[in-house]
Amino acid sequence: MRNKKIGELLRELRESKGLLLREVASKMNMDQALLSKIERDERRPTKDQIPLFAEAFEVQADELMVAYLSDKVISELENDDLSLDALKAAEQKIKHSKKR
Repeated sequence: MRNKKIGELLRELRESKGLLLREVASKMNMDQALLSKIERDERRPTKDQIPLFAEAFEVQADELMVAYLSDKVISELENDDLSLDALKAAEQKIKHSKKR
């Protein structure tokens, strides 16, 4: 699941539960067209919506949050030649800050 974009993951979860777009959109209090765009990765859900999706699909929010955050990082770095170096540096900084 870690290689999937958030939209693809949400669509797969919805379909595995046998839910229609309109049913999930209603649970999420959002427009069906917006949910469709999220599933097609034309729009990204908000960070605040991730726990709501997890609740709607009865899955752990962490798994969805990882997909959301990784998509966010990719959108920032994918066209930069130094992106992998930057990610390695960021990983080290995160590890260092957690030790404090």
